[in-house]
Amino acid sequence: MLPRRQQAVQLTAPDHLQLTLDKLVSLPGPHQVLCRVQCVGLCYSDMKLLHQFDRHPRKTPILAHLSREILAEIPSYVPGAAPTVPGHEAVVEVVAVGAQVTRARAGGRYLVQADFRDLVTAGSNAAFGYNFEGALQEYVLLDERVMIAADGEEYLLPVPNDRSSSQLALIEPWACVEEAFAHHERRQLTPGGTTLVINPRNLPVDLSGLDLALPARLLAIGAAPSGFNALPEDETGPIDDLVVVGADAEQLERWFPRLRARGLALVLLAGERFARELRLPLGRIHYGPLRLCATTTAEAARALAVIPDTCEIRAGDHVHIIGAGGPMGVMAVARVIASSRAGARVDGSVRNQARREALVSRVAPMAERQGVALRLFDPEHEVPEGGVDYAMLMAPVAELIQRAVTEAAPRGLINLFAGIPASESCAIDLNTYAERELYFLGTSGSTVDDMRSVLGKVLEGSLDTNLSVAAVSGMAGAIAGLEAVRDRTIAGKIVVYPELSGLPLLELPELALRYPTVGERFDHGSWTKAAEIELLRVAAG
Repeated sequence: MLPRRQQAVQLTAPDHLQLTLDKLVSLPGPHQVLCRVQCVGLCYSDMKLLHQFDRHPRKTPILAHLSREILAEIPSYVPGAAPTVPGHEAVVEVVAVGAQVTRARAGGRYLVQADFRDLVTAGSNAAFGYNFEGALQEYVLLDERVMIAADGEEYLLPVPNDRSSSQLALIEPWACVEEAFAHHERRQLTPGGTTLVINPRNLPVDLSGLDLALPARLLAIGAAPSGFNALPEDETGPIDDLVVVGADAEQLERWFPRLRARGLALVLLAGERFARELRLPLGRIHYGPLRLCATTTAEAARALAVIPDTCEIRAGDHVHIIGAGGPMGVMAVARVIASSRAGARVDGSVRNQARREALVSRVAPMAERQGVALRLFDPEHEVPEGGVDYAMLMAPVAELIQRAVTEAAPRGLINLFAGIPASESCAIDLNTYAERELYFLGTSGSTVDDMRSVLGKVLEGSLDTNLSVAAVSGMAGAIAGLEAVRDRTIAGKIVVYPELSGLPLLELPELALRYPTVGERFDHGSWTKAAEIELLRVAAG
């Protein structure tokens, strides 16, 4: 007999969370599956949803792939101002399936790939825990028409029963870090799109590096190269790709925000210099993901040459993880160390001393085994030693972008992993950006392939995602857990077990004091499957 009511954390308005004790459990329709949530991790991305709510790009309505009629049949589809349930790092067990469900099976255990990339919204795409209810509840309803992408890819990934729920749930955030490095970059204009060239001072320009056969429309402001049409005076809509010739700050600030998702902007200074810093919505590099290339020359090919094949660190890179002490920062440092060769240099800036000490305990043994020189420092008093070849921004602070530009070595890569709001205007010195031929990277979410990659590492024993667990809770402590994420008071990941309705938020040392038999099952202070099993036994009810 399935319960009809459950506990759930609901977000009902900006910055307004509530623990609901009697939320309806929706029984599955013909295409739907009902899942029991075994474990869910809390993420700083939940804070972006918390603050922005219906303005978040992934809380807005779906525009493609599924019809309004189908979406209306899904009770857990909650776009716009409708209350939602956050929580997207989840492992679930299917407890009931509809008559027309073809792939998910009752009793099956699955990871949820939260990023529904084929379900396009106005500024991004749909996602589990955003415009579809997430996992901070005891049961969640999923629809197979959502969970199978247009290309047949499944957003439910089967997982074995011999791994802890926490270890599996945390594959999703580790997969986001994996995507941040594995993402393949685009080096040309958008096929079938609209390209706008802005050259109001008629400066000499060389566009030979661009494949002008790819766009469907070629528009120009100022000197119109062969094959381009003058931009109609009444055209103010979005474009796919942008080329600005010369140091025209006003035109770049006007048109960069109008780029569609996955757009490319090239700035060809042609010997000119900007007279001031520019203000651009650089958060869209993370959410878009938009791309920005710049060169001091008038050659498009020179600007395109800075684009790497992938976002991966390169052999010999001096890496700086900015904001390395947070939960995602720990993962990024671990990923960089694991993929670095002996002799590599990895810096991590961490303001909080307790977080620096916690990070050292987690990753210093890895660095020693890899032969990697690891240096952690307080950015209030120290800076990286020498130019930085690869900076990774883990703190969503716009001012840190310009700092990364200042510290960058020539041909440096700057990965804007942290989700600065897409609407926020950020200061950028594009003269330095062009002179050093720097390049901003950025990704949001992960792919199923990233999930499989991390799952494979977990199953083979080369990665233990429990490394990042710092605290646990049941539903009673879930909102306190989100507040701890917001306030950054816990140096690591928080995992929630919805079946433990009364368990408050407890950091691991405190948990070991309250439940000694759980603490006995830690591994040198770290969370384990044995500790999870014991906690579910002693804290049930």
